[in-house]
Amino acid sequence: MNDFDATAARWLSFASDADAVFDDIVKIDASDIEPTVTWGISPDHGIFISENIPDPSKAATPLEKASIEEALQYMKLDAGTPIKGVKIDVAFIGSCTNGRISDFREVAKYISGHKVAAGVQAIVVPGSQIVAIQCEQEGLPEIFRAAGFEWRGAGCSMCLAMNPDKLVGDQLCASSSNRNFKGRQGSSTGRTILMSPVMVAAAAIQGSIADAREVFTLEPQAAVA
Repeated sequence: MNDFDATAARWLSFASDADAVFDDIVKIDASDIEPTVTWGISPDHGIFISENIPDPSKAATPLEKASIEEALQYMKLDAGTPIKGVKIDVAFIGSCTNGRISDFREVAKYISGHKVAAGVQAIVVPGSQIVAIQCEQEGLPEIFRAAGFEWRGAGCSMCLAMNPDKLVGDQLCASSSNRNFKGRQGSSTGRTILMSPVMVAAAAIQGSIADAREVFTLEPQAAVA
């Protein structure tokens, strides 16, 4: 037995016995969970797409109140208003966390027949060279370009404002990356709202933060060969 096999055997030994009895079992139906987006300047500033932007006057503690006020001031959003419908300037699908081949295949199922809204710059960036090659082999770039997205070379891109891919001024970006800190996308006043790749695509097409379940009302197209 090699080191890996020995280590794996040890890990597996920690599993619960087949006849184990648990004090509590929680089952969650994922279909009941709404799409989630951020509204502020930290990944934990998240709400469901149907919810309103937090109101600092309703904060539970002074610290929470100050955090909400700081985020709202930077993001230039109005407390207590719907997050859905907030206009965007840029849409970014990519990053190491959401630039996988599975992400691009999923978005490609839905965007056929749709077009990026006027005034929105939408860019797509594979997370690695291998993913880029897979996408090319499956014809995915053509699907995105036909919908009005810019297909870029593999890399970090707007996740951390690498190369020319940066926000300008206080542009607001719907992004599938994993950080929304102040200035993260290249502008000291640039604003980032995090969401899934399909939600980014919906925002790009709608021109504003949108519920992908409403934008893509038809059944997805057949999987790309």
